[in-house]
Amino acid sequence: MAPKGKVYRGSVKDFPGFDASQDAEALYNAMKGFGSDKEAILDLITSRSNKQRVEICQAYKSLYGKDLIGDLKYELTGKFERLIVSLMRPPAYSDAKEIKDAIGGIGTDEKCLIEILASRTNQEIHDLVAAYKDAYQRDLEADVVGDTSGHFKKMLVVLLQGTREEDDVVSEDLVEQDAKDLLEAGELKWGTDEAQFIFILGRRSKQHLRLVFDEYLKISGKPIERSIRGELSGDFEKLMLAVVKCVRSTAEYFAERLYKAMKGLGTRDNTLIRIMVSRSEIDMLDIREVFRTKYEKSLYNMIKEDTSGEYKKALLKLCGGDDDAAGEFFPEAAQVAYRMWELSAVAKVELRGTVQPAGSFNDDGDAQVLRKAMKGLGTDEGAIIEVVTQRSNAQRQQILKAYKAHYGRDLMADLKSELSGSLAKLILGLMLTPAQYDAKQLRKAVEGAGTDESVLIEIMATRNNQEIAAINKAYQEAYHNRLEDDLSSDTSGHFKRILVSLALGNREEGPENLTQAHEDAKVVAETLKLADVSSNESSDSLETRFLSILCTRSYPHLRKVFQEFIKMTNHDVEHAIRKRMSGDVRDAFLAIVRSVKNKPAFFADKLYKSMKGAGTDERTLTRIMISRSEIDLLNIRGEFIDLFDKSLHHMIEKDTSGDYRKALLALCGGED
Repeated sequence: MAPKGKVYRGSVKDFPGFDASQDAEALYNAMKGFGSDKEAILDLITSRSNKQRVEICQAYKSLYGKDLIGDLKYELTGKFERLIVSLMRPPAYSDAKEIKDAIGGIGTDEKCLIEILASRTNQEIHDLVAAYKDAYQRDLEADVVGDTSGHFKKMLVVLLQGTREEDDVVSEDLVEQDAKDLLEAGELKWGTDEAQFIFILGRRSKQHLRLVFDEYLKISGKPIERSIRGELSGDFEKLMLAVVKCVRSTAEYFAERLYKAMKGLGTRDNTLIRIMVSRSEIDMLDIREVFRTKYEKSLYNMIKEDTSGEYKKALLKLCGGDDDAAGEFFPEAAQVAYRMWELSAVAKVELRGTVQPAGSFNDDGDAQVLRKAMKGLGTDEGAIIEVVTQRSNAQRQQILKAYKAHYGRDLMADLKSELSGSLAKLILGLMLTPAQYDAKQLRKAVEGAGTDESVLIEIMATRNNQEIAAINKAYQEAYHNRLEDDLSSDTSGHFKRILVSLALGNREEGPENLTQAHEDAKVVAETLKLADVSSNESSDSLETRFLSILCTRSYPHLRKVFQEFIKMTNHDVEHAIRKRMSGDVRDAFLAIVRSVKNKPAFFADKLYKSMKGAGTDERTLTRIMISRSEIDLLNIRGEFIDLFDKSLHHMIEKDTSGDYRKALLALCGGED
């Protein structure tokens, strides 16, 4: 069933010893009389390939003079009926039916159109067009054109031609030219040249486009997806993003679609059925692997939790197995992880904050505005927010001095007495220097009953040598004790050793050393018990070297170490640490690894988790918005929308309120 030279990756295979007439008889008996034997129907149909099901339909017609699909529709109901009937149609006719339903009647199901036309191969598109003509005596292109508009329509028409180049031989010159053309058509142009995006993304081969996307990242400092979100809009934007995702990995695209179909309240059953049917004989095993790695749970278990009855049983049969039983990393996922580390190493990303120094800055004028806002009855919080959030930290320090010189008063004390709650914490945090603010957060994390390990990890694992040195100095000045001593007295074991090592601020800052990277990767593999050969070193000695590697090697060097680790073990270091470590030690090492891979993405994830679900973790939200506002908050915004399909601005707006929200949105710096 797999194309010549390719390993079959579907979950449904030809049934051995297949007999179409025998199966037709079994189905007839399952539907005969009062009621129907749904279990027998689903067992039989889900264990036959599509080619065999078509033969069963023909045999049923010959034996009983009846239409099997018509009988199944009569006997079954609801989602289960839709699933079983979809399985009985040849793939092209199933796609044709989905598209007919998507554009028929009132409104258009653009998501269905996008999913099918962005993901199918040239041959699948040709088969779909022919099946649509045969089934409905209509021209698919004409119907799509009549039901859509604008650039969305133009791109759909290009995809409907099924003329994507299929040559794996790639011209480096053309790759560079296409990347440059895309950049000039979007980011570097006033307005957007949509035609250039349509031509390149609609015609070039997948292999070529993958290299174009890599080149685009190198020359622009941002992934093509982010540029598409910034330059395009509406259904056209969604279609182009789907094309890019399918070029990168069709399996990952469908894994994401399946996850979104089941997460949260309610299930998008049409999407779930369409994907489980259409991919069951193509790449379901790949989809399962990506799903397990990306969402840390198996597709099988998510279907099990989210559906019920015969519908659930049939979907689980199509899924073909539970990957949580094995719980191991997959070869395909290892390849994806290696590529991510490779891209992390070559991407030249310019880190940008959202808060810039104010032009025409007047420290005394700002001091007067703040005094006026706090004088007399009531407080003008809006004026305070306007000044404090729109000035750089260096300018705020000048305002503190000007306020003292002009009024003989302590601005921090006045702000503290006039403001309250979350807004007070945010504004007062902004008035401290970055080192003073971090020192204060660390002090709060270690003093009193209990320790806030997550704060210790977040700050210590993500700051550079210069920032660590400044934090140490600020901590000593504020609390008359060494940070290292307080960390030592408040933590223990390997976790303490990690924090103390990071507090020294001795991370190397040079480039990678390939020979050393290979040796370091061996130590990491042996420590995580993934090496082929056991080391002569003791467990303690290995752990000490492992800790030293993660806490003192430079970021460029660690990226190379983690690439070597994948080549050596076929595992990603992040996944391996998750599986083989626990508690605060695991969390600290994961924070280091994720910072090395993509620090803005690490903070985007923490911001998302601080706001998702019931309640808001305002301490984390405030801390990150303050500490990253002048470093990389603009990058974090970009990663946020890439990861979660919603903007940071939108989530803050939805999840917070009042003046606190107003101040956070001012720091956020705009809607994406």
